[in-house]
Amino acid sequence: MSKSRFLHPSNQASVQIVDTTLRDGEQTAGVVFANDEKLRIAKLLDAMGVHQIEAGIPVMGGDEKAAIRAIVQADLQASIMAWNRAVVKDVEASVACGVDAVAISISTSDIHIKHKLQTSRDWVLQHMTEATNFAKRHDLYVSVNAEDASRSDMDFLIKFGREARDAGADRLRYCDTVGIMDPFTICERVRTLREATGLEIEMHTHNDFGMATANALAGVRGGAKFVGVTINGLGERAGNAALEEVVMALKHLSNIDLQFRTDMFREASEYVARASGRELPVWKAIVGTNMFAHESGIHADGVLKNASTYEVFAPEEVGLQRQIVIGKHSGTKALMAKFLEYGIVLSPQEADAFLVRVREASVNMKRALFDKELVYLYEDFRQEMGRA
Repeated sequence: MSKSRFLHPSNQASVQIVDTTLRDGEQTAGVVFANDEKLRIAKLLDAMGVHQIEAGIPVMGGDEKAAIRAIVQADLQASIMAWNRAVVKDVEASVACGVDAVAISISTSDIHIKHKLQTSRDWVLQHMTEATNFAKRHDLYVSVNAEDASRSDMDFLIKFGREARDAGADRLRYCDTVGIMDPFTICERVRTLREATGLEIEMHTHNDFGMATANALAGVRGGAKFVGVTINGLGERAGNAALEEVVMALKHLSNIDLQFRTDMFREASEYVARASGRELPVWKAIVGTNMFAHESGIHADGVLKNASTYEVFAPEEVGLQRQIVIGKHSGTKALMAKFLEYGIVLSPQEADAFLVRVREASVNMKRALFDKELVYLYEDFRQEMGRA
């Protein structure tokens, strides 16, 4: 355990990133990772600096158990966590895989207790404490997950947290399971829960209303030390808080630099997109190619003069490159700069005249122009000007 950047006290950052791409991410409808893909993703996460990797669900057995064992045996610096129901046999399966941490998950909202579990609050507390006690007897780090915490009665959630603490739990995972929270409310609830239970809090936020990243950051503002994420925000329904968004927002908006290898973000995002069969949109925050693609004349002119006018951080910081795109909305400065890349110097007058042709072509094709198209169009333009 001492090797883990997560468990070793001297290595603990102010905020710890818990990545669940291999568990909650793979629970996305229709997504399955091959075992070698799970191992590769775990290695990418570790190389980037993730503190704890939730690797899967051992009680599933078969390939799942084999993949988790392979990740444990890969000698990574990250802590390796396994997900469990609040059932002793689940934790036994996790122990057999050799993980150093377990998540013990059970519903705490009355709607879940009544309709899903069809039992009582006392039953929930009993099973949570039994599973936690068993895990602690095996010297495991324990996160007790309050599923559907955001729809749970606050008094019961506090009682749940206190009993988890008394059973030996190391932290409480606040699960906004159906993504209904807003940043203002979740900040106050996390602050209240942490003060009332004395437990460290992990944010686990879903994106049903598009606020997973914002809610995760609000939880940190409220005192949460742990943030659960997935690469690309992969996850059930609308997904989870995205690793790349949370880490970069903490760094640039909250002045919390986790010393991640952020230059690996694009590589990791592309790999997970392929492995999951889920397209990486060009407009994806942080890692989408449009993050640093500029077509509008005003924007391109500003970026060419000083990149900070329209870029908050350098593209190389996340493994991308700047692109000046030529199309309907381009201006002469961008056109001249683009042609310098080809070794062609356009005069301002020539650029003005040629830009008319460029915009016409872009409208006709309903898109920006490729480099070769620009060069061919320019050759035609030069020939016509020579005959004029």
